[in-house]
Amino acid sequence: MMLKKLTKYLKGLGWLCLASALGMIVEAICELALPSIANKVYEMVRTANGDETQLKFTIAKIGIVMLFMAIIGLLGGLTTMKTSSVASQKFSYRIRKAMYEKIASFSFKNIDTFSTSSLTTRMTNDVTMLQNTLMMVLRILVRAPALLIVSAVFAFSINPKLSAILLVLLPIMVAIVLVILKFGFPMFQKLQKKIDNINRVVQENLIGIRVVKAYVREDREKDKFHSASDELANQGIKASGLIVTIMPIMMLLMNFVIIYIYYKGSTDASKGLMDVGEISVLANYIIQVLMNIMMVSMLFLQLTRAKACADRVVEVLDTEVDIVNPENPYIPQSPMGEIEFKNVSFGYNEGMDILTDISFKAEAGSIVGIIGSTGCGKSSLVNLIPRLYDVTDGELLVDGVNVKDYDLEALRDIIGVVLQKNVLFTGAIKENIKWGNPDATDEEIVNACKAAQAHEFIMSQPDGYDTVLAQGGLNLSGGQKQRLCIARAILKEPKILILDDSTSAVDTATEARIRECFYNELKNTTVLIIAQRISSVANADKIIVLDDGKIDSIGTHDELLKSSEIYQEINATQQKGVME
Repeated sequence: MMLKKLTKYLKGLGWLCLASALGMIVEAICELALPSIANKVYEMVRTANGDETQLKFTIAKIGIVMLFMAIIGLLGGLTTMKTSSVASQKFSYRIRKAMYEKIASFSFKNIDTFSTSSLTTRMTNDVTMLQNTLMMVLRILVRAPALLIVSAVFAFSINPKLSAILLVLLPIMVAIVLVILKFGFPMFQKLQKKIDNINRVVQENLIGIRVVKAYVREDREKDKFHSASDELANQGIKASGLIVTIMPIMMLLMNFVIIYIYYKGSTDASKGLMDVGEISVLANYIIQVLMNIMMVSMLFLQLTRAKACADRVVEVLDTEVDIVNPENPYIPQSPMGEIEFKNVSFGYNEGMDILTDISFKAEAGSIVGIIGSTGCGKSSLVNLIPRLYDVTDGELLVDGVNVKDYDLEALRDIIGVVLQKNVLFTGAIKENIKWGNPDATDEEIVNACKAAQAHEFIMSQPDGYDTVLAQGGLNLSGGQKQRLCIARAILKEPKILILDDSTSAVDTATEARIRECFYNELKNTTVLIIAQRISSVANADKIIVLDDGKIDSIGTHDELLKSSEIYQEINATQQKGVME
């Protein structure tokens, strides 16, 4: 089943695989023919009793034929090398592309199933292993069995009695390989997980390097890395131990057979039962048989590790995306931005709701504040609107239509989001902002940045809007990154704008100017503001107070100061902090 799922990515590459196989066949034929031709030369020289000039001429002609066959064999081998490389590269490209597209379609719930480090390993290390395995299969799968069978036939045709040792040796080798395969597969599975782990450690360390240095925890992180590296090395030693074990055993058996062939062959030659030249030819064919048995054995070991990688790749490709378009998706023609929660409950895990019976309505063009203690479900609430997660119970409506009935792209196109974690990409500031609207003019970009209070600090950068940001915007402060993300969202001109604690790193004066922009320039946009500070939502048309996943109260700032104990407590605490 797994093989069937992966072979579809070879569609259209059959001619490359065929060319690779034919190249190997040509090389194998030429390689097998040379020993027999060489033996004929030996026989001609041994039995020569005529014209020496004619003998030299005949030998020269045979030499030219051997050279020609060697060149043909070389061309066959080069053809196989080229076609197998191209086929395996295209195969891996298609798998990676399919994996990337699948991961891009994942909901947040799907992404939570896999760690980022594991997905990275699967798309790189695991796919590379499949690529190398296909290349190895194309180069060996035809050549090795062909050489093995034909060499065995030639060997038996020269001396069946001596060649019979292969019938004893072959079952022994097969038994050794089967034992190694049985224990190898689980080891390779564990090895890939250890690679996941070391990628996770490195990723966390590099992303959080500033925190590591700030807390002087370099030694601890080095210990974590060394521990993960040691685990990978130890598992690699165990897995590789199987591979390195098979080679000495095979070589020992092969050397034993060669000694036996030469000993018995020389004994038979002394008795006149076979020619001396046939001993070398027979030994050559026996070595070909044994070498190709070893090649097939190594191929099986490679396939064992490839299977462990293939299982992990197929696991991603077979993951059922839980948030998809309905059969007849609704595409809004004139969206307004009205949001309504009707008895909505939600939980990341079944039976463990973190939001319970949420009901409220945000009118189109209104500004709604959401406030509450840390962990009360504020971010989870707004993540349901663009269907980053789906509600567990109840209904979530946008402009009176259940979000599950929307076309996903159309729904998310009318929503702008500035999440808690500010995500910027390597590239110019302008290009990052144009994520909101790829077709935006320079004037529109500048206006959006002015509204987000980002224009001044952008112009202070070395190249202004063309300044290149480091990965994740590391060359900017937290507040600057937040303002760029807000500008990006404003440029999109969404009907619904979600700000998830997006001004937490901005000073109060700048935050006030940004809020003023929302009231003056986003009059047709429904704005949801998640905030920790009451000052951030005090002027909102409606404020929702969450407590432990439930709505405690809804009202304006003045109303909640009179009716909500939680709101009063938050306000008092923050006012006390200001006074102090």
